[in-house]
Amino acid sequence: MMDVVIISEFCEDFSKSDNERFFYIAKMLSREYEVELVVSAFRHTTKRHRYAPADEWPFKITFIDEPGYPRNVCLKRFYSHYTWGKNIEEYLKKRKKKPDAVYCAVPGLTAANLAAKYCEREKIPFIIDIQDLWPEAFQMIVNVPVLSDIAFSPFKVIADGIYKRADAICAVSDTYCGRAARVNKKVSGTTTVFLGTELAVFDRYAAEKPILEKRNGEVWLAYCGTLGSSYDLTCVIDALDLMKEPNLKFIVMGDGPDKEKFEKYAAQKKVNAAFVGRLKYNEMCSLLKACDITVNPIAHMAAQSIINKHADYAASGLPVVSTQESEEYRNLIDSYRMGFNCGNNDSKDLAGKLQILVKDESLRKQMGENARRCAVEKFDRSNTYKLLEEQILRTVKEKL
Repeated sequence: MMDVVIISEFCEDFSKSDNERFFYIAKMLSREYEVELVVSAFRHTTKRHRYAPADEWPFKITFIDEPGYPRNVCLKRFYSHYTWGKNIEEYLKKRKKKPDAVYCAVPGLTAANLAAKYCEREKIPFIIDIQDLWPEAFQMIVNVPVLSDIAFSPFKVIADGIYKRADAICAVSDTYCGRAARVNKKVSGTTTVFLGTELAVFDRYAAEKPILEKRNGEVWLAYCGTLGSSYDLTCVIDALDLMKEPNLKFIVMGDGPDKEKFEKYAAQKKVNAAFVGRLKYNEMCSLLKACDITVNPIAHMAAQSIINKHADYAASGLPVVSTQESEEYRNLIDSYRMGFNCGNNDSKDLAGKLQILVKDESLRKQMGENARRCAVEKFDRSNTYKLLEEQILRTVKEKL
């Protein structure tokens, strides 16, 4: 039986409602193969350590120590990722059996870099799955002309090394696949599989009673995700302030370093908003389904392409209003006619597009149906993730 090691630093809680990508891949592969999911003992979202999964699963989960860090952007985070990467290297060297394949999340960079070198030495198929572009994402946050290029250049060298050594390139978007393929001369093709969600599971959760109750006549605008510098909720609040729609309510699902700042700004602008914090996936699904419109306010120059919220937004069957600059997602919205693209950081444009949807219920319904069709065709894991399994098998056979 093929032995597959999956390395992922940012796995979630391993509960029955966990919708995390690599956890899902481990479940999928374990139906036919021996699978070990190697993860960090430090949970990124809660900033707490954990050493046991929430439930029992038909594959091994191994926790590797990581020091941890207090905030998403701080020097301790770089040290923490570096230490975890070195610990991964030691674990692979001491593992009783050499795996038949290593499937590795990127980022983090240190772990992926050392795993790539280990696999190269041992002639083990090394498959990467790119979730985000580092250092590009950090450079967007700490963007000082010239100095940022110099400061982040060592990380770019490491990222390029990972991409070059990969025997197969998978990613959550064509944009990310393209970035890796530009420096990898040995792969003939790449595999793009959006983060997605399992629609049958989403629908089951969406049918539950939401944690908030909608008043008659209210229109709910939903945001799901991190409350941090990559997400321009200030622009959304400004747009709602311009609209002065008494029946429009902003439902914010998520947590992050800027949560208090956004709450205070919404209160200052007297915008009707409910910040419900980070929800369990089933709670998020049911509350999202109860909404009427979704908003995707990605900050200027952000490195994100196709991300988690896009799948859940489409699955909900709601239209989306987006300020994201990624051409890949903008084209998806236009091709499916499932919402509106707006100018980045343009609260007037955002307000205008939102106003159209607030006033036109039939258009909301039509665009929402188109969004759901997009979810079925592009985001349903029960179909799309088979491509990842096929890529792993193909790579192992080619390496033999």
